[in-house]
Amino acid sequence: MTQPTLAARVGIGRPRLLDLFSCAGGAATGYHRAGFDVDGCDIQPRPNYPFPYHRGDALAHLARLIATGGIGRYAMVHTSPPCQAGCALTVGTNRSQGWGGTHRDLVAPTRALLDRTGLPYVIEQPNGRAEIRKDITLCGEMFGLGVIRHRNFELGGWTVPQPAHRPHRGRVRGWRHGRFHDGPYVAAYGNGGGKPSVPELQTAMGITWTDVREELTEAVPPAYTTWIGRAFLARLAPAGPGVAA
Repeated sequence: MTQPTLAARVGIGRPRLLDLFSCAGGAATGYHRAGFDVDGCDIQPRPNYPFPYHRGDALAHLARLIATGGIGRYAMVHTSPPCQAGCALTVGTNRSQGWGGTHRDLVAPTRALLDRTGLPYVIEQPNGRAEIRKDITLCGEMFGLGVIRHRNFELGGWTVPQPAHRPHRGRVRGWRHGRFHDGPYVAAYGNGGGKPSVPELQTAMGITWTDVREELTEAVPPAYTTWIGRAFLARLAPAGPGVAA
């Protein structure tokens, strides 16, 4: 069966986005605010995920959608593969805790399947990962958030200019090497050591629909993917009268 073109998928109502390794829906909520309908998939139970959701292996789900033609429902795919393999936090700061040595790297197999879809896609990873192209890097200060939370995004099949990075206004609050530092940002990872409360995390990240700390600390702030989603849709919007396409 002939699949609709990307332009047709975007041009009929709200385009649909597939959100893989979805966690509790931080990225998904941003895309929804940008103008997408979203379907999620995560291997863990995610009762707080705010959109239609499939529990299962994300790569198996994507392979099945490719094989059956179900991928034709989508205009774009966002992925946030687990980052523990090779992440600076797990193999650097927390190496002594045994992190980072036994995690499977899913970036390469994720990209291979994404390339088979023929769709524009996003692969999101934190700093410290060399496995993706850093086509754009986003920071909480760009959006007035209470976290720094740098995140890198590889854009497959499309491009957008890197937005200007705003200087940080101070330090991340918490204990470092036996000394407490105050600052305008909270640390959106882990627990203890002056880490924020769950309500503080919710406020800093712009996430209100989950109060599970693990979900908050794993989340992509919705402001990031609102920006990405709007940038993607703006590229496909028809030019107005007298404006060159």
